[in-house]
Amino acid sequence: MIVFVSKRKIGRKKFGITNYLKFLTRCGLFAFILSISVFTLLKNQGTLSEITVKHDASLYSQHLHRSIVLDIILPPHYHQSQQSYPVLYMNDGQDVHRLQMTHVLEKTFGLGHVQPFILIAIHCGDRIQEYGTAAQADYKQRGSKAAVYTAFVLEELMPYIQKNFRVQFGAANTAFCGFSLGGLSAFDISWHNPYLFGKVGVFSGSFWWRQKAYENHYDDETDRIMHRLIRQSVIGNRQLAVGSQQSAVGNPNSQLPTLSSELGTQKFWFQTGTEDEKDDRNNNGVIDSIEDTLDLISELEKKGYVQGEDIRYVEVQGGQHDPITWSNIMPDFLKWAFGVK
Repeated sequence: MIVFVSKRKIGRKKFGITNYLKFLTRCGLFAFILSISVFTLLKNQGTLSEITVKHDASLYSQHLHRSIVLDIILPPHYHQSQQSYPVLYMNDGQDVHRLQMTHVLEKTFGLGHVQPFILIAIHCGDRIQEYGTAAQADYKQRGSKAAVYTAFVLEELMPYIQKNFRVQFGAANTAFCGFSLGGLSAFDISWHNPYLFGKVGVFSGSFWWRQKAYENHYDDETDRIMHRLIRQSVIGNRQLAVGSQQSAVGNPNSQLPTLSSELGTQKFWFQTGTEDEKDDRNNNGVIDSIEDTLDLISELEKKGYVQGEDIRYVEVQGGQHDPITWSNIMPDFLKWAFGVK
């Protein structure tokens, strides 16, 4: 409601009670019309950054033997258009509120920093077993269901999303991200399926994932699982890609691009915080989370990927291993992945 106050005094006797009532009526009508106009203007401006959040629990995974909970965030004007959009899959989707994703997306969409895209936030289940590296569990047998989770993403989740939402196909239009152990999972799935995921974002990734305990003759060079998987793989290895692709065609609705157009085009975004942890296993003054991430980047560089072109690394001073840090740096990732060209 808008209230106008005049400094001029209007005397009832001199002005006349009839004229006085007419004056108030006209002022009230003017204020009402103006308030409606302002409200309409603000309402229309608000729709420029309006997004839709859809809570979906209708997908049942035969691989994981459980119902899957998704938070699907649709960009502004999704329901008023017929266009298709790029898509971002996100592990640990149960944390979208702690990450303030709706606020982050409304702001980045509203400022025009990123092109509209669809976010698929996947709530975790048996997190410590479903996240990890599909090829191998860690030394405590954590990540024993990572291969099954990978199959769920490729054979059930992606076809479900492609069938029910207007998403664009192909690695160039598809990204995956995750946090901590979910970041390791997102990287592992993307790395082994380059024809499906063109970009991957890892926030405070658990690249310490190892096959031996530190006290059991552990060695950085051989025992960090993801580093070794990268080292042993071959960029553009057609046989590896075909094998991965064949595992993804269990559902005929899954649309896969040609290998030749997608291999070797992946890009990687990594974030760490200087206060992610305190551990420094080799006492070199660099905390393990930062060292493990930098060493993994070095493995990518040995495969021909270039920092500044294929790789972006962001180290947050004072950043901690928590959703607050990840939310604050999220706009950087989104602009990197979906920035307006």
